[in-house]
Amino acid sequence: MKPRFEFLVFAAALVWAGLAPAQQDAASLAKAVQNPIADMVSLPFQNNTNFDVGPLNKTQNILNIQPVYPVNFTSEWNLITRTIVPVISQPAFTPAQDRENGLGDIQFSAFFSPKQPVGGWVWGAGVIAQLDTATDDRLGQGAWGLGPTAVALHLGKTWVYGALINNVWSVAKDDDRRNVNQMLLQPFVNYNFPHSPGRYLTFSPIITADWEAASGQQWTVPLGLGIGQIMRFGKQPVNLQAAAYYNVERPDNAARWQLRLQMQFLFPK
Repeated sequence: MKPRFEFLVFAAALVWAGLAPAQQDAASLAKAVQNPIADMVSLPFQNNTNFDVGPLNKTQNILNIQPVYPVNFTSEWNLITRTIVPVISQPAFTPAQDRENGLGDIQFSAFFSPKQPVGGWVWGAGVIAQLDTATDDRLGQGAWGLGPTAVALHLGKTWVYGALINNVWSVAKDDDRRNVNQMLLQPFVNYNFPHSPGRYLTFSPIITADWEAASGQQWTVPLGLGIGQIMRFGKQPVNLQAAAYYNVERPDNAARWQLRLQMQFLFPK
């Protein structure tokens, strides 16, 4: 029995030796995906299903394709580029309308960020550009836009928290479209389970303000919660996430609540 016991101990040691790096890798990848300006190439597909949209209380769907590509700018600074390509299924707002499917306005952000955190804090600042790429008037704002963007976050042992903010103003627009002046604020708080590497809870509502809208119609403020998990499909690491948010403040025709599902392909160095 003794040789068999020693064999089992040896086999368990081999299994643990193989799992430990994978678990450590999952934990570090989980924190990387929670950092909007991480030095890692990734390709997220984020699907947002918005319920009770418009006067007919229909369902809207927005698939955001969001490639992130960092550039080694200098020995001390990174340039992190983030692009959002929205593929929209817009419901009818009147009985005479049909559902419209197509491309929305693409947004491109570039952040300059120091490579080394200071006291666990990471920050980045740069510009955001909005491109007039919508394939139909109902899918976009008919304007080219530009503005500042910034992010700051703290990377702790189990907690990752911070906020991203930007504001876009129209710099050119169609004559029949109104000016664009809109803010986006995304606070985020993530708890990483210490005994389940790669698994985390996330609170990351996307708060928006349309400064050109009438009083009482400017703010969209969601509250909710999500869960995420780092997994591997073969050798490919993937971040899977599901979350639900209810809009406690919203314009008249905005969604009441949202289901957010994300699959993010990760390409660590």
